[in-house]
Amino acid sequence: MKHIKIAGVPEHFNLPWHLCIENGEFEAVGIDLQWIDVPEGTGKMCQMLRDGETDIAILLSEGIVKDINAGNPSKIVQVYVESPLIWGIHVAANSKFKTLSDLENKKVAISRLGSGSQLMAYVNASNQGWNTENLQFEIVNTIDGAVESLTKGESDYFMWERFMTKPLVDKGILRRIADCPTPWPCFVIAVREDFLKKYPNAISQILEIINLTTREFKEIPSIDKTLASKYHQKTEDIQEWLRLTEWSQKSLTENMLNKIQNQLFELKIIDKIGTFASIVKAV
Repeated sequence: MKHIKIAGVPEHFNLPWHLCIENGEFEAVGIDLQWIDVPEGTGKMCQMLRDGETDIAILLSEGIVKDINAGNPSKIVQVYVESPLIWGIHVAANSKFKTLSDLENKKVAISRLGSGSQLMAYVNASNQGWNTENLQFEIVNTIDGAVESLTKGESDYFMWERFMTKPLVDKGILRRIADCPTPWPCFVIAVREDFLKKYPNAISQILEIINLTTREFKEIPSIDKTLASKYHQKTEDIQEWLRLTEWSQKSLTENMLNKIQNQLFELKIIDKIGTFASIVKAV
């Protein structure tokens, strides 16, 4: 039995992995896949890949592209979710800010440096024509940390996946001002290079199993109710999320990688464009 560690956010996108683990599908091919929940998100998972704390991570495209560019010895082996991630832009419920333009030059709560919540703040600022050099950040680690920071007025707004934050909006804890979709597929699967060289067949088997599940995920009877119950969502919100979400079973293309890198370069998030071979490895 090969023991393999995999990290991902505790969000609805990753339910297919949990189903495969619970159904013993990896065990059936001699793989003990150990899931690690990482509520801090992509910045933390990039560090875990660097430190060897995980072998595989399901993380945001822009975050891992930036970190591989900065020396993370990992490779993107596949796109996991093809559709964009819809980032909600949130403020505290009692905040004086009412519109997106009110947030120019205000302080952004982010989970970590290099996280999606930071990178998308740059994308949003650029979309609005704001000066990205004026962005200020407050590190809050998790959604709970963001709620505390916004409520105390230590930061002004927070960007996080719209559906995961909707229960907080429904309860009147946060208020969503606008949405900002990623201009690229949102989640990819990355593997540490040394692990990939050592166990290419195991990675291949893992991808084969998860791809079979994601291909048919939406057809699972009552999957909307299962997701709503597990992630404390309203069934109608989950149904909308399922309509908007498309999983992928394909490699990241060179064109899409160039699109991600060019935008990160323009925003001065990366200072060089990496080659396709240095970032992506099809298994």
